[in-house]
Amino acid sequence: MSIYREYDIRGIYEKELNEQSVTRIGYALASKIDGDYVAVGYDARSHSPILFEYLVAGLNAGGKKVLGMGLVPTPVNYFTNYQEWNGITPSASVMITGSHNPSEYNGFKITVDKAPFFGEDIYALGRECDAMEFPHVVSRDVTEIDAVTRYVDFLVNEFAHLKGMDTKIVYDCGNGVAGVVTEDIFSRLELKTKGLYIEPDGTFPNHHPDPSDEHNLQDVKKLLAEEGDIAFAYDGDADRIAVLTHKNNIKGDMMALLYSMKMEKPTVIGEVKCSQVMYDELERRGATAIMYKTGHSNLKVKMRETNADLACEVSGHIFFKNRYFGYDDAIYATLRMLELIHDGIDLDVELAKLPQVFSTEEIKVETTEKEKFKIIDRVKELLKNPAEDFPKIKNIIDIDGVRINFKNGWGLVRASNTTPVLVTRFESTSKEEAKLYEKAINNLILKAKESL
Repeated sequence: MSIYREYDIRGIYEKELNEQSVTRIGYALASKIDGDYVAVGYDARSHSPILFEYLVAGLNAGGKKVLGMGLVPTPVNYFTNYQEWNGITPSASVMITGSHNPSEYNGFKITVDKAPFFGEDIYALGRECDAMEFPHVVSRDVTEIDAVTRYVDFLVNEFAHLKGMDTKIVYDCGNGVAGVVTEDIFSRLELKTKGLYIEPDGTFPNHHPDPSDEHNLQDVKKLLAEEGDIAFAYDGDADRIAVLTHKNNIKGDMMALLYSMKMEKPTVIGEVKCSQVMYDELERRGATAIMYKTGHSNLKVKMRETNADLACEVSGHIFFKNRYFGYDDAIYATLRMLELIHDGIDLDVELAKLPQVFSTEEIKVETTEKEKFKIIDRVKELLKNPAEDFPKIKNIIDIDGVRINFKNGWGLVRASNTTPVLVTRFESTSKEEAKLYEKAINNLILKAKESL
């Protein structure tokens, strides 16, 4: 059951994801889908095509036909849900990907009726798979589709006005699947680009494909310093982006502020880890700012509910409903950032106008799957009667863990939905106060652990 996570299914190839488990997943998932067709693609990991065959066997046994798109970025997989393929619109899609996890991992990101399949739906699917007999496998029914060409054509058409722009662009695909589409898009738009580690290779021989980790950006930073005006880096399945200038590593919340400059009074959703600067600045501009739970599935659902124009996670998931379909797409986000530059916006100048705050990176506190949510509940209890030396609390937001707002900043502690850790982050107008908030909340976590 440990492979069934809040947002997706994820586990180690052969040990947890094998013919037995994956065929069952396909068979059980088929019963959750109303239509006849499921679109399936996979990432660059060596075992992804093998898992594709197992999943197809299960889906076929459950009465579904498969539209096979082969090696694609996750956004291309999402894109297929909004397209007709010889008169067929898929009722669901599955992306076989381990995202930015180590090479022995793989998993499934599931979309049903254009909405994420997650949370209790995934847990219930797991319970069903755990209880079932191995399904009777029928003959293979796969229709190949060229989703990559359709996606590339769409983006080249949407951003034709960028053709031949002067900006020198460098980028790092990290040997993930972004390289399946980037070269073609950039070439057809006649952009001045130089790419690193473009060839998909699921062993990730150059560095881990997680652009939220500074260590993985060293090569593209060096290339930016030598040859570029702006740099982009992508995670393993290309639904997360890093944007670098000569002065800034622009996090997802600050990207959202930049993107929203070209939107008329937008509704923008951020997660609980986003800077208060983002929320305050959006409201100052007359936009509607909504704080919500972390997680790409949560944000997609909230976007549909509120008809929001844009959503973001600090880690670089950027979701555009404005002029797009409402899912996280790092390639599309790249072109929207280039569009800002094309329109005369100096990214560094705009960021320099914002109030200066000191924010920590995400700090992870090791715990266990069994205890992580209990610790959060205990922290909430302790906050009802905090110690005398605890910083004065303005208010508490508890939609996802606990975000404590203080006079000059905030601190967050939440349980990760995907790993056995607590995630903390701290922000203040002064570095000293940010450290003070960090120390106070760490002491609170320690007390909570000791009282379990």
